[in-house]
Amino acid sequence: MNTNRGAPTPPIAIEGTGPVTGRIDGDRVEVDEALRRRMADVCTGVQVGDGPRAEAGRDWWPLAMQWALDGQVTALPALVAQPASADEVAAVLRICNEAGVPVTPAAGRSGVCGASVPVHGGVALDLTGMEGITDVDDTSLLVEVLPGTFGDVFEDELRAAHGLTAGHWPQSMALSTVGGWLACRGAGQLSTRYGKIEDIVAGLEVVLADGTVVRTGGFPRAAAGPDLTQLFVGSEGTLGVITSARLRAHPVPPAERRAAFAFPAFAEGNDACRRILRRGATPAVLRLYDATEANRSYGTDDKAALLVLDEGDPAVVDAVLTVVAEECGGAERLDDGLVEQWLGHRNDVSALEGLTRKGFVVDTMEVSGPWSALPRMYEEGVAALLGVEGMLVASAHQSHSYLDGACLYFTFAGRPPEDERERLYVAAWDAGTRAVLAAGGSLSHHHGVGLNRSRFVPEALGAGFGVLSAVKAALDPAGILNPGKLGLPSPFGSVRWPA
Repeated sequence: MNTNRGAPTPPIAIEGTGPVTGRIDGDRVEVDEALRRRMADVCTGVQVGDGPRAEAGRDWWPLAMQWALDGQVTALPALVAQPASADEVAAVLRICNEAGVPVTPAAGRSGVCGASVPVHGGVALDLTGMEGITDVDDTSLLVEVLPGTFGDVFEDELRAAHGLTAGHWPQSMALSTVGGWLACRGAGQLSTRYGKIEDIVAGLEVVLADGTVVRTGGFPRAAAGPDLTQLFVGSEGTLGVITSARLRAHPVPPAERRAAFAFPAFAEGNDACRRILRRGATPAVLRLYDATEANRSYGTDDKAALLVLDEGDPAVVDAVLTVVAEECGGAERLDDGLVEQWLGHRNDVSALEGLTRKGFVVDTMEVSGPWSALPRMYEEGVAALLGVEGMLVASAHQSHSYLDGACLYFTFAGRPPEDERERLYVAAWDAGTRAVLAAGGSLSHHHGVGLNRSRFVPEALGAGFGVLSAVKAALDPAGILNPGKLGLPSPFGSVRWPA
């Protein structure tokens, strides 16, 4: 249960008796008193205390949870600015751009890749003061919402006051914000029905590094050059700061149906998912667990388990479940109560702290690929993770399906000696990522890149990395926006991690 509704939730207590320090070795930029006073003149809140700075220096990156037990956060900002409007964001960015001070935007800080940590110090831009729904167009099914709005607060108000849903329900629903969903190109657990956040967003308001405010999108479809909305979605605050978003909504669904099946092998279940999508059925939930994960959670022994849930108009839902039943006709039918079991625990993230305190190195690695590549991605990804010295278990499930492919969500765990934890973590990410890329998969499906994956971006994008770098240079020539992320060049020097 989330006891911090509408505010950031710390992943784990920072321990130790001394002052909190930053773990990542990057060249720091401080903020002098004169700049702090200028910031206070234009921004509702400016904090320089140790507590706010420490919390702004970390997110839910599992490796950083290990560091917290040693009294460390990933990196400390010089100060925390808390704007209350787009105008205040623009004023803060203008000041920092002129002074050459880095700015790291953040809100819920629920990311798991270190995307919102200020690796070069400077200003942590806390957007949680910009929250709430500002407009609802029920006729067009469009909702305008501010970036610091937490997911559960947003969805509850949308349903209660307007009878609508955005259809976006990530595991971090109570921990994350709308701006974070967009910045990291996130996915919800119902994405096969409603799409990822890049499918849900219709337009943005964004503040550029020099303080210019731009609005993008706003039409159901358009042909006026490249889609500028999608330029900022997934840019993790490196190209601009999102200050408002227009999202597509749907009426609250009147009907729901569920089903569950067991397959002798993960590959057979995956192919059933492919056939379901090929026929045009898009159930909201189509989650396939390999035998390791299925047995751990649902007691299926050596069988893979597929959980299915759809919601919407009764006629549509009935048709979708008919297609599902036909394509899973050769599989063993499981109790539909397994879907209810999943629903009851789908947003529970409490286990991570307990495992961390027991000395386990645990993380997840979500990627995507075309259906033709998924079998190899699964086999070689799991094998690569299990091949890392000190690894105890590695498994996967398929959590988001599309017409052309799906997301594979790997989980790994090891329990090495304390001084070997970071080595195991880095080795696991190196092995798993490179196996997936070699098999034809993507670098990330919905967790983004941040700091943890930044070293892989040039390899993953190839020649496209030069295009991304050129866009960064054009929109942020002083390089102040979230430096050290996405593997992009930075005027503040390199981030010396991993060692």
